[in-house]
Amino acid sequence: MTNAPGQVEPPSGPSGVGAAVAEVDTTVDSAAVDGAVAIKGRSPWEIVRRRLRQDRVTMVAFGASVFFVVLAAIAPLLAKVGILNPDQTHPELVQGLGSMPEGFMGGVSASHWLGVEPGTGRDLLSRIITGMTTSLTVALLATIFSVVVGTIIGIISGFAGGRIDWLLSRFMDLVLSFPSTLMLLSLQAVLVDRIASLMGQPSSAPPPKIAFMVLVLGFFGFPFFARIIRGQVLSLREREFVEAARSLGARRGRIYFKELLPHLWAPLLVYTTLVLPANISAEAALGFLGVGLNPPTASLGAILNDTVAYALPDPAYFFFPGVTVFLLVLSFNLLGDGLRDALDPKAGRQ
Repeated sequence: MTNAPGQVEPPSGPSGVGAAVAEVDTTVDSAAVDGAVAIKGRSPWEIVRRRLRQDRVTMVAFGASVFFVVLAAIAPLLAKVGILNPDQTHPELVQGLGSMPEGFMGGVSASHWLGVEPGTGRDLLSRIITGMTTSLTVALLATIFSVVVGTIIGIISGFAGGRIDWLLSRFMDLVLSFPSTLMLLSLQAVLVDRIASLMGQPSSAPPPKIAFMVLVLGFFGFPFFARIIRGQVLSLREREFVEAARSLGARRGRIYFKELLPHLWAPLLVYTTLVLPANISAEAALGFLGVGLNPPTASLGAILNDTVAYALPDPAYFFFPGVTVFLLVLSFNLLGDGLRDALDPKAGRQ
Protein backbone atom coordinates (compact mmCIF):
# COMPACT_ATOMS: atom_id res chain seq x y z
CA MET A 1 0.00 0.00 0.00
CA THR A 2 1.31 3.41 -0.98
CA ASN A 3 1.59 6.04 1.75
CA ALA A 4 0.78 9.67 1.43
CA PRO A 5 3.57 12.03 0.45
CA GLY A 6 5.82 12.89 3.41
CA GLN A 7 4.90 9.76 5.37
CA VAL A 8 7.41 7.08 6.22
CA GLU A 9 6.36 3.51 5.70
CA PRO A 10 6.68 1.59 8.97
CA PRO A 11 8.49 -1.76 8.95
CA SER A 12 6.06 -4.52 8.14
CA GLY A 13 5.93 -8.08 9.43
CA PRO A 14 7.15 -9.54 12.69
CA SER A 15 10.73 -8.73 11.82
CA GLY A 16 10.10 -5.00 11.73
CA VAL A 17 11.28 -4.23 15.30
CA GLY A 18 14.25 -6.55 14.93
CA ALA A 19 15.14 -4.82 11.68
CA ALA A 20 15.01 -1.46 13.44
CA VAL A 21 17.26 -2.70 16.24
CA ALA A 22 19.58 -4.23 13.69
CA GLU A 23 19.68 -0.92 11.91
CA VAL A 24 20.63 0.83 15.18
CA ASP A 25 23.27 -1.82 15.94
CA THR A 26 24.65 -1.41 12.44
CA THR A 27 24.84 2.32 13.00
CA VAL A 28 26.68 1.83 16.31
CA ASP A 29 29.03 -0.66 14.72
CA SER A 30 29.66 1.69 11.85
CA ALA A 31 30.36 4.49 14.32
CA ALA A 32 32.77 2.23 16.17
CA VAL A 33 34.47 1.37 12.92
CA ASP A 34 34.68 5.06 12.11
CA GLY A 35 36.69 5.59 15.32
CA ALA A 36 34.07 6.34 17.99
CA VAL A 37 34.81 4.79 21.38
CA ALA A 38 32.05 3.80 23.77
CA ILE A 39 32.42 5.58 27.13
CA LYS A 40 32.14 3.27 30.12
CA GLY A 41 31.79 4.79 33.56
CA ARG A 42 33.90 3.58 36.48
CA SER A 43 33.06 3.70 40.15
CA PRO A 44 35.38 5.53 42.56
CA TRP A 45 36.50 2.19 44.03
CA GLU A 46 37.43 0.91 40.57
CA ILE A 47 39.51 4.04 40.01
CA VAL A 48 41.26 3.56 43.37
CA ARG A 49 42.02 -0.08 42.61
CA ARG A 50 43.38 0.82 39.20
CA ARG A 51 45.66 3.46 40.70
CA LEU A 52 46.91 1.07 43.36
CA ARG A 53 47.65 -1.68 40.84
CA GLN A 54 49.67 0.75 38.76
CA ASP A 55 51.72 1.92 41.77
CA ARG A 56 54.36 -0.77 42.18
CA VAL A 57 55.86 0.72 45.33
CA THR A 58 52.49 0.69 47.08
CA MET A 59 51.77 -2.88 45.98
CA VAL A 60 55.16 -4.04 47.30
CA ALA A 61 54.50 -2.20 50.57
CA PHE A 62 51.03 -3.77 50.76
CA GLY A 63 52.50 -7.25 50.27
CA ALA A 64 55.17 -6.62 52.92
CA SER A 65 52.58 -5.27 55.38
CA VAL A 66 50.33 -8.29 54.89
CA PHE A 67 53.32 -10.60 55.32
CA PHE A 68 54.34 -8.97 58.61
CA VAL A 69 50.79 -8.99 59.97
CA VAL A 70 50.16 -12.63 59.03
CA LEU A 71 53.52 -13.70 60.43
CA ALA A 72 52.84 -11.89 63.70
CA ALA A 73 49.34 -13.40 63.88
CA ILE A 74 50.48 -17.00 63.46
CA ALA A 75 53.58 -16.65 65.67
CA PRO A 76 51.80 -17.99 68.82
CA LEU A 77 50.65 -21.02 66.83
CA LEU A 78 54.15 -21.60 65.49
CA ALA A 79 55.51 -21.38 69.03
CA LYS A 80 52.93 -23.86 70.28
CA VAL A 81 53.81 -26.49 67.66
CA GLY A 82 57.53 -26.02 68.30
CA ILE A 83 58.57 -24.27 65.08
CA LEU A 84 59.51 -21.16 67.06
CA ASN A 85 61.35 -21.46 70.37
CA PRO A 86 61.78 -17.92 71.70
CA ASP A 87 62.50 -18.95 75.31
CA GLN A 88 64.63 -22.04 74.76
CA THR A 89 68.26 -21.44 75.69
CA HIS A 90 71.26 -23.08 74.02
CA PRO A 91 74.26 -22.69 76.36
CA GLU A 92 76.36 -24.91 74.12
CA LEU A 93 76.19 -22.26 71.36
CA VAL A 94 77.57 -19.43 73.47
CA GLN A 95 80.37 -21.21 75.36
CA GLY A 96 78.57 -20.83 78.64
CA LEU A 97 76.24 -18.25 80.13
CA GLY A 98 77.18 -14.64 79.36
CA SER A 99 79.61 -15.30 76.51
CA MET A 100 79.41 -14.43 72.83
CA PRO A 101 77.95 -16.88 70.31
CA GLU A 102 80.16 -19.01 68.15
CA GLY A 103 80.17 -19.09 64.38
CA PHE A 104 79.57 -16.65 61.54
CA MET A 105 77.49 -13.51 62.25
CA GLY A 106 76.47 -14.41 65.75
CA GLY A 107 75.88 -18.11 65.19
CA VAL A 108 73.99 -18.06 61.88
CA SER A 109 73.33 -21.66 60.79
CA ALA A 110 70.71 -23.89 59.21
CA SER A 111 69.02 -24.25 62.60
CA HIS A 112 69.30 -20.56 63.53
CA TRP A 113 68.83 -18.42 60.42
CA LEU A 114 69.60 -15.10 62.15
CA GLY A 115 71.97 -16.43 64.78
CA VAL A 116 71.44 -16.67 68.52
CA GLU A 117 71.23 -14.24 71.39
CA PRO A 118 74.50 -13.54 73.22
CA GLY A 119 74.65 -14.83 76.75
CA THR A 120 71.68 -17.22 76.51
CA GLY A 121 71.83 -18.78 73.05
CA ARG A 122 68.13 -18.21 72.35
CA ASP A 123 67.13 -18.25 68.67
CA LEU A 124 67.12 -14.67 67.41
CA LEU A 125 64.59 -15.26 64.61
CA SER A 126 62.09 -16.70 67.09
CA ARG A 127 62.63 -13.74 69.40
CA ILE A 128 62.14 -11.21 66.61
CA ILE A 129 58.93 -12.82 65.30
CA THR A 130 57.51 -13.13 68.82
CA GLY A 131 58.50 -9.55 69.56
CA MET A 132 56.82 -8.45 66.34
CA THR A 133 53.59 -10.02 67.60
CA THR A 134 53.78 -8.03 70.83
CA SER A 135 54.69 -4.75 69.13
CA LEU A 136 51.99 -5.05 66.46
CA THR A 137 49.39 -5.97 69.08
CA VAL A 138 50.17 -2.86 71.12
CA ALA A 139 50.32 -0.62 68.03
CA LEU A 140 47.12 -2.02 66.50
CA LEU A 141 45.08 -1.76 69.70
CA ALA A 142 46.32 1.78 70.33
CA THR A 143 45.46 2.75 66.75
CA ILE A 144 41.95 1.29 67.07
CA PHE A 145 41.48 3.23 70.31
CA SER A 146 42.57 6.46 68.62
CA VAL A 147 40.36 5.85 65.57
CA VAL A 148 37.21 5.11 67.57
CA VAL A 149 37.57 7.96 70.07
CA GLY A 150 38.85 10.44 67.47
CA THR A 151 36.07 9.64 65.00
CA ILE A 152 33.30 10.03 67.58
CA ILE A 153 34.67 13.30 68.98
CA GLY A 154 35.45 14.66 65.51
CA ILE A 155 31.93 13.96 64.20
CA ILE A 156 30.27 15.48 67.27
CA SER A 157 32.52 18.53 67.22
CA GLY A 158 32.15 19.21 63.50
CA PHE A 159 28.41 18.64 63.34
CA ALA A 160 27.32 20.35 66.57
CA GLY A 161 29.37 23.53 66.17
CA GLY A 162 29.04 26.43 68.58
CA ARG A 163 30.03 25.96 72.21
CA ILE A 164 30.36 22.17 71.93
CA ASP A 165 32.79 22.53 69.03
CA TRP A 166 34.80 25.13 70.96
CA LEU A 167 35.03 22.99 74.11
CA LEU A 168 36.02 19.83 72.24
CA SER A 169 38.57 21.72 70.15
CA ARG A 170 40.19 23.21 73.25
CA PHE A 171 40.24 19.75 74.86
CA MET A 172 42.09 18.37 71.81
CA ASP A 173 44.55 21.27 71.99
CA LEU A 174 45.12 20.50 75.68
CA VAL A 175 45.85 16.82 74.96
CA LEU A 176 48.24 17.74 72.15
CA SER A 177 50.16 20.09 74.45
CA PHE A 178 51.45 17.14 76.52
CA PRO A 179 54.48 15.22 75.18
CA SER A 180 53.30 11.62 74.95
CA THR A 181 56.72 10.04 75.61
CA LEU A 182 57.25 12.00 78.83
CA MET A 183 53.72 11.19 79.96
CA LEU A 184 54.34 7.50 79.33
CA LEU A 185 57.48 7.65 81.43
CA SER A 186 55.91 9.62 84.26
CA LEU A 187 52.55 7.80 84.45
CA GLN A 188 53.90 4.28 84.26
CA ALA A 189 54.42 3.70 87.97
CA VAL A 190 50.92 4.88 88.92
CA LEU A 191 48.81 3.59 86.06
CA VAL A 192 50.42 0.15 85.72
CA ASP A 193 49.78 -0.61 89.40
CA ARG A 194 46.20 0.64 89.11
CA ILE A 195 45.53 -1.42 85.95
CA ALA A 196 47.17 -4.48 87.51
CA SER A 197 44.93 -4.21 90.57
CA LEU A 198 41.84 -3.96 88.35
CA MET A 199 42.95 -6.98 86.31
CA GLY A 200 43.94 -8.96 89.38
CA GLN A 201 47.49 -9.55 88.14
CA PRO A 202 50.95 -8.49 89.32
CA SER A 203 52.26 -5.25 87.89
CA SER A 204 55.21 -7.07 86.32
CA ALA A 205 52.92 -9.26 84.18
CA PRO A 206 52.60 -8.44 80.44
CA PRO A 207 48.81 -7.68 80.29
CA PRO A 208 48.85 -4.62 82.62
CA LYS A 209 51.81 -3.09 80.79
CA ILE A 210 50.25 -3.79 77.39
CA ALA A 211 46.98 -2.18 78.56
CA PHE A 212 48.93 0.82 79.91
CA MET A 213 50.76 1.41 76.61
CA VAL A 214 47.57 0.95 74.58
CA LEU A 215 45.61 3.44 76.69
CA VAL A 216 48.31 6.11 76.79
CA LEU A 217 49.33 5.82 73.12
CA GLY A 218 45.69 5.71 72.02
CA PHE A 219 44.68 8.65 74.22
CA PHE A 220 47.46 10.93 73.02
CA GLY A 221 46.86 9.86 69.41
CA PHE A 222 43.12 10.47 69.09
CA PRO A 223 43.32 14.30 68.57
CA PHE A 224 44.98 13.80 65.19
CA PHE A 225 42.02 11.73 63.97
CA ALA A 226 39.50 14.04 65.63
CA ARG A 227 40.87 17.14 63.90
CA ILE A 228 40.81 15.47 60.47
CA ILE A 229 37.29 14.12 60.94
CA ARG A 230 36.07 17.48 62.26
CA GLY A 231 37.32 19.24 59.14
CA GLN A 232 35.60 16.70 56.88
CA VAL A 233 32.32 16.94 58.80
CA LEU A 234 32.32 20.74 58.62
CA SER A 235 32.07 20.43 54.82
CA LEU A 236 29.64 17.49 54.86
CA ARG A 237 27.07 18.83 57.31
CA GLU A 238 25.70 21.31 54.75
CA ARG A 239 25.26 18.69 52.02
CA GLU A 240 21.86 17.79 50.64
CA PHE A 241 21.69 14.29 52.10
CA VAL A 242 22.22 15.67 55.61
CA GLU A 243 19.51 18.28 55.10
CA ALA A 244 17.20 15.55 53.80
CA ALA A 245 17.84 13.41 56.88
CA ARG A 246 17.13 16.40 59.11
CA SER A 247 13.90 17.19 57.31
CA LEU A 248 12.75 13.59 57.77
CA GLY A 249 13.32 13.86 61.52
CA ALA A 250 16.43 11.68 61.78
CA ARG A 251 18.11 11.69 65.16
CA ARG A 252 21.67 12.85 65.66
CA GLY A 253 22.94 9.31 66.15
CA ARG A 254 21.59 8.24 62.79
CA ILE A 255 23.03 11.32 61.09
CA TYR A 256 26.42 10.68 62.73
CA PHE A 257 26.81 7.01 61.93
CA LYS A 258 24.46 6.39 59.00
CA GLU A 259 24.84 9.57 56.95
CA LEU A 260 28.27 11.06 57.80
CA LEU A 261 30.43 8.07 58.75
CA PRO A 262 30.21 6.28 55.34
CA HIS A 263 31.74 9.40 53.73
CA LEU A 264 34.73 9.37 56.11
CA TRP A 265 36.20 5.94 55.40
CA ALA A 266 38.81 7.27 52.96
CA PRO A 267 40.62 9.65 55.38
CA LEU A 268 40.20 7.13 58.19
CA LEU A 269 41.84 4.39 56.13
CA VAL A 270 44.72 6.60 55.06
CA TYR A 271 45.55 8.01 58.47
CA THR A 272 45.16 4.63 60.15
CA THR A 273 47.96 3.27 57.96
CA LEU A 274 50.06 6.33 58.84
CA VAL A 275 49.43 6.28 62.61
CA LEU A 276 50.00 2.53 62.96
CA PRO A 277 53.75 2.71 62.12
CA ALA A 278 54.07 5.71 64.43
CA ASN A 279 52.70 3.58 67.26
CA ILE A 280 55.06 0.75 66.32
CA SER A 281 57.97 3.18 66.58
CA ALA A 282 56.63 4.52 69.90
CA GLU A 283 56.38 1.02 71.36
CA ALA A 284 59.89 0.23 70.18
CA ALA A 285 61.14 3.47 71.71
CA LEU A 286 59.48 2.68 75.04
CA GLY A 287 61.02 -0.78 75.07
CA PHE A 288 64.37 0.74 74.19
CA LEU A 289 64.06 3.12 77.15
CA GLY A 290 63.18 0.23 79.44
CA VAL A 291 59.54 1.26 79.97
CA GLY A 292 58.06 -1.59 77.94
CA LEU A 293 57.51 -5.22 78.81
CA ASN A 294 59.73 -7.05 81.25
CA PRO A 295 61.87 -10.05 80.24
CA PRO A 296 61.41 -12.78 79.20
CA THR A 297 58.46 -11.36 77.21
CA ALA A 298 59.82 -10.39 73.81
CA SER A 299 59.10 -7.11 72.03
CA LEU A 300 61.01 -5.31 69.34
CA GLY A 301 61.86 -2.43 71.66
CA ALA A 302 63.07 -4.73 74.43
CA ILE A 303 65.24 -6.67 71.96
CA LEU A 304 66.75 -3.42 70.67
CA ASN A 305 67.46 -2.37 74.24
CA ASP A 306 69.41 -5.59 74.79
CA THR A 307 71.35 -5.28 71.53
CA VAL A 308 72.95 -1.91 72.36
CA ALA A 309 75.57 -3.48 74.60
CA TYR A 310 76.55 -5.89 71.80
CA ALA A 311 76.63 -3.42 68.90
CA LEU A 312 80.42 -3.70 68.50
CA PRO A 313 81.25 -7.26 69.57
CA ASP A 314 78.18 -8.81 67.82
CA PRO A 315 76.93 -6.44 65.08
CA ALA A 316 74.49 -9.05 63.67
CA TYR A 317 72.56 -9.12 66.95
CA PHE A 318 72.14 -5.35 66.69
CA PHE A 319 71.54 -5.31 62.92
CA PHE A 320 68.72 -7.84 62.45
CA PRO A 321 66.21 -6.42 64.99
CA GLY A 322 66.94 -2.88 63.78
CA VAL A 323 66.32 -3.82 60.16
CA THR A 324 63.08 -5.56 61.17
CA VAL A 325 61.75 -2.41 62.83
CA PHE A 326 62.90 -0.34 59.85
CA LEU A 327 61.15 -2.57 57.28
CA LEU A 328 58.00 -2.85 59.38
CA VAL A 329 57.62 0.92 59.78
CA LEU A 330 58.67 1.65 56.19
CA SER A 331 56.15 -0.76 54.66
CA PHE A 332 53.20 0.78 56.53
CA ASN A 333 54.38 4.31 55.78
CA LEU A 334 54.66 3.60 52.05
CA LEU A 335 51.27 1.89 52.10
CA GLY A 336 49.72 4.95 53.74
CA ASP A 337 51.31 7.30 51.22
CA GLY A 338 50.08 5.16 48.33
CA LEU A 339 46.54 5.01 49.69
CA ARG A 340 46.54 8.78 50.18
CA ASP A 341 47.55 9.33 46.56
CA ALA A 342 45.05 6.77 45.24
CA LEU A 343 42.15 8.21 47.22
CA ASP A 344 42.95 11.82 46.29
CA PRO A 345 40.06 13.02 44.08
CA LYS A 346 42.23 15.79 42.62
CA ALA A 347 44.85 13.37 41.32
CA GLY A 348 44.99 12.68 37.59
CA ARG A 349 42.77 9.76 36.61
CA GLN A 350 44.33 6.99 34.60
